[in-house]
Amino acid sequence: MTGPRVVDEWTDSAGLPAVAVDCGGCGGFSVEKTFNCGQTFRFLAEPENPGRVSGSVRMGKGLPEARIFADGSGVDPGTGEGLLILGGVTADTFRERWADYFDLREDYAAGERIILDAMPDRRSRAEMAEALRIGRGIRILRQDPWETLVTFILSQNNNIPRIRGIVARLCAACENRFPEPEDLCRIGTDGLYGLGCGFRAKYLSDAAEKVLSGGIDPVRIRTAERYEDAEAELERIVGVGPKVAACVLLFGFHRTDAFPVDVWMKKALAERFPEGFDPAPLSRWAGYAQQCLFYAERARRYSVSTL
Repeated sequence: MTGPRVVDEWTDSAGLPAVAVDCGGCGGFSVEKTFNCGQTFRFLAEPENPGRVSGSVRMGKGLPEARIFADGSGVDPGTGEGLLILGGVTADTFRERWADYFDLREDYAAGERIILDAMPDRRSRAEMAEALRIGRGIRILRQDPWETLVTFILSQNNNIPRIRGIVARLCAACENRFPEPEDLCRIGTDGLYGLGCGFRAKYLSDAAEKVLSGGIDPVRIRTAERYEDAEAELERIVGVGPKVAACVLLFGFHRTDAFPVDVWMKKALAERFPEGFDPAPLSRWAGYAQQCLFYAERARRYSVSTL
């Protein structure tokens, strides 16, 4: 693995910056799988080409959002060889922000070897190898913690298209940007119900109030050495249990030892690993293994890419 590097930079017909990135054989990268595996909800794929997506990214409190376009149709999902085209990105911002956002500096091929070596027996290894094959190309995006907290509160008893719809309505109510904690307090619980948040409205209100009051501390979450301490901090929020906390830690704080388990995952684990499954030996690759298992389970039910 040589690491990602910008090999070309230009201004497109709309006057926006764009770059071509050599992904450097990073061990697999699929734009389609990464943005359709349930870790982010503000990107939409082109109907005729699911390897091309566009969307907005919250950059932090008080900062303008980034609107980017990603075309991964020229990248081999299995090896990461090929050119990734990014719109709304300069060579400098790619190096400063987007290489890390897409987690392109991490060698996922090496991670897969670690995962398989941790499997306790031949059957478990075969089941995990199949899930890794189907999910190969997924990258754990380094997202904004507040955005992931809101979206995964909304994920409870929900599905990806509906979550995307609710998030889009929330953004539309906030001048087409992701709502800040102050926005959710202004909208209020009743207003959030009106936007389709359902029973999750009161959870969002509590999350916003606790963030603003200091009832939860992102610094304590980010710096916690023990996973359980970071989890407990998030679970101060009404409606946040182990699964939502794990998703926020994995996708918002890049705690890649997190292993979210929902109803789908319980079923997948029971079917694939009837003797039980312990993610602890996977260490910092537990989150990637979970995403591959989750994606493989979705592939059984829906028409999603397995290439």
